[in-house]
Amino acid sequence: MLTIAPSSRLDVQRGPDWLLVRVRNPELEDFDVSDLADRLWGLLQQHFTYRLVLDMNELPRFDRELIEQLSRLYRRIAEHDGVMRLCGLSSKSRRIWHACHLDTELPPYEDREAAVMGQSRPTQPR
Repeated sequence: MLTIAPSSRLDVQRGPDWLLVRVRNPELEDFDVSDLADRLWGLLQQHFTYRLVLDMNELPRFDRELIEQLSRLYRRIAEHDGVMRLCGLSSKSRRIWHACHLDTELPPYEDREAAVMGQSRPTQPR
């Protein structure tokens, strides 16, 4: 896969029919999620796809603002008959996601491959 935006805080790769995005440099505490949905939406439009796998494995935090951004982006993608899948959530993040009742409409997957393939059962909090 080709890395498209190596200098940004988002590692963007293009796969067949999918845009795969991972947050880079999680140790940087100044990572701002306030415009994450708009930034990701712009990337999807730039690459003429509405199929996104968002790898949360290196995400520095999982808070209300991030959840709002992800929900907003999910709805926007769904309005264009697209697909958004999450992967790499920590067990704590999966519990938060489940507590917000978001795992039924946007279930988290274990890794990128499972998310792209939509493999069997997404990971569930324990």
